Amino acid sequence: MNASTAQQSTHPNYDRLIAAARNAGPVTVAVAHPCDRNALEAALDAAEMGLIKPILVGPEARIRQAADAGKFDISALTLIDTPHSHASAARAVELVREGKAQALMKGSLHTDELMGAVVAADTGLRTARRLSHCFIMDVPGRSEPLIITDAAVNINPGLSEKVDIVQNAIDLALVLKFDPVKVAILAAVETVSAKMPSTIDAAALCKMADRGQITGAILDGPLAMDNAIDPEAAAIKNLVSPVAGQANVLIAPDLEAGNMLAKSLTFMAGAGAAGIVLGARVPVILTSRADSVEARLASCAVAVLLVHSKASIVAATGA
Repeated sequence: MNASTAQQSTHPNYDRLIAAARNAGPVTVAVAHPCDRNALEAALDAAEMGLIKPILVGPEARIRQAADAGKFDISALTLIDTPHSHASAARAVELVREGKAQALMKGSLHTDELMGAVVAADTGLRTARRLSHCFIMDVPGRSEPLIITDAAVNINPGLSEKVDIVQNAIDLALVLKFDPVKVAILAAVETVSAKMPSTIDAAALCKMADRGQITGAILDGPLAMDNAIDPEAAAIKNLVSPVAGQANVLIAPDLEAGNMLAKSLTFMAGAGAAGIVLGARVPVILTSRADSVEARLASCAVAVLLVHSKASIVAATGA
């Protein structure tokens, strides 16, 4: 990222995340199949900013061709040759299992290919927690980022899946120092209706938080989008809640709703949308060709902060 790009930053929340990650120090990231200019540039920008130390995993000839096309210097980087995208994903995951990489980053392969390697039963990176995706949105006018989940991994999650989706998002929010974490379980209405299963799930999730089955945050739901984030809308509906009107984590009822919400904020409200997958042994950085440079860097920064947070916990507990 050149100096003029940095000076034109329109996402101060991302600037703070990136600064915190740079201060924490770079982590080694296996970049799976960076075989086009956008994917390679994303990794190189993050490396130039001091966020990551990338290991490029993919067909060597194609990676060098992309580097030549973009006039990128990759001579100092480790490059591991693989025959095709499936092999790239498998080898990148293997680097994590070998302890040679602390995070994964999606290159120019399809998300399903990378995630297939991550969730593979014997060779993947699964934990007891279900994998889920979080968008970390920098919405103009907000003083802190807004987390939206799940908009990329779980298509139509049931209640048990939503427990992990919520807990993953809370754990991320705590690493990002949300204080307090205020989770809104979204639906079309703010009342529980037997005709709308998402409202029943929302009520159940809130009660599970009351019983300590979900920890680290204040939950409320069901809440419609307006009264989740707008204090005036919440007041009009007479919602007395520490979350209504001031949520900083939004739980979508399904992937389609979450994806449309995040992309609406991006393309109609000028928000940035950094993306990360949680629930695996390491964070998985998901970037898109449509992402801004800032969003790509913020995705890497979030992964860096997650890695350092986990390392601190391990050091403190010995676990």
